[in-house]
Amino acid sequence: MSVNPVGSIRNLGLGRTWRVTAVAAAAAMLVACGGAGGGGEQAAADQTYLIKFPHVTAPSTPKGQAAQRFKELAEERFPGRVAVEIYPSSQLMNDDDSLEALAFGEIQMIAVSLSKFDRLTHSYQVFDLPFLFPNLEAVEAFQASPAGRETLTELTDRGFLGLAFWHNGMKELGSPRPLHRPEDAAGLKFRIMESDVLQAQVLAIGGNPQKMALGEVYQALQTGAIDAQENTWSNIYSSKFYEVQPYITESNHGYIGYLVAVNPQFWQSLPDDIRTGLEEVVADVTEWGNAQSEAINQKGRADIVASGRSEIIELSPEELAAWQDAMRPVWDEFSGVIGQDLIDAAIAARP
Repeated sequence: MSVNPVGSIRNLGLGRTWRVTAVAAAAAMLVACGGAGGGGEQAAADQTYLIKFPHVTAPSTPKGQAAQRFKELAEERFPGRVAVEIYPSSQLMNDDDSLEALAFGEIQMIAVSLSKFDRLTHSYQVFDLPFLFPNLEAVEAFQASPAGRETLTELTDRGFLGLAFWHNGMKELGSPRPLHRPEDAAGLKFRIMESDVLQAQVLAIGGNPQKMALGEVYQALQTGAIDAQENTWSNIYSSKFYEVQPYITESNHGYIGYLVAVNPQFWQSLPDDIRTGLEEVVADVTEWGNAQSEAINQKGRADIVASGRSEIIELSPEELAAWQDAMRPVWDEFSGVIGQDLIDAAIAARP
């Protein structure tokens, strides 16, 4: 397998020079694990394989709970042979850093927002198109389709082997004033993830998009550096955005999901039984986590209501249609980049 992590990092456009020791660490890891090919059959039977798995959300979120369950099931299945270290809430690094670290082999596993792969592939931009997916069932149906499954392995030669998609949920709009119609958002500074599609989405409603890491959002809202943000109920609650956002519009206009990816060379260096077993664990965790993501988000919504800190704006059918009409041109803007065939596949897969 040919992996080019240097090309990956350049294409991310992050403008960051990584330490030379990153490459040395990746090489040392491969030697310790028995090489990048042949399944690592020569590795010592008592070798412990360490999987470092950082992420940016709180342990209580869908991703946080799924990551912890992966650790528990993996270590239970391979006691003494597999150790998983979970670093939630950006304790070890943020998403951008984790992409670089995975490509270089400094960490072994990530679950990063699909929007973050904007600079590496245009295919994942389909998940950011506003109102393309009416609910999580539609997302899941597309991800399970042949077109959706093909996107998992698009970035293997860049240092990212996709194993699964994990749901967070549908996005809502937090703001300093009620957002009933798109024109109500005019002039607001919206935090978005690193995504050209999300940038176009905010521009379509007259807002000012600001790309920013999740860990910076609370303080930016508190100080007025930004006015608004879009996120799932679970993230809005766990990150306490509701404390500094008096209004949340229940728009369900977009989807937040994660690509669960591993470093390809590390993964292929594992003994066959461990690699196959861990892939089964990922499949089990994916089914478990995705099934409960909606419940976790609804609990977050209920907790926000109970706090009394934010008023939830429920859109009428006419108001919802106005938001859909305002954001629909984004589909046309990116159809040539993403591929109309992929957009059509997402529509066709709807239950």
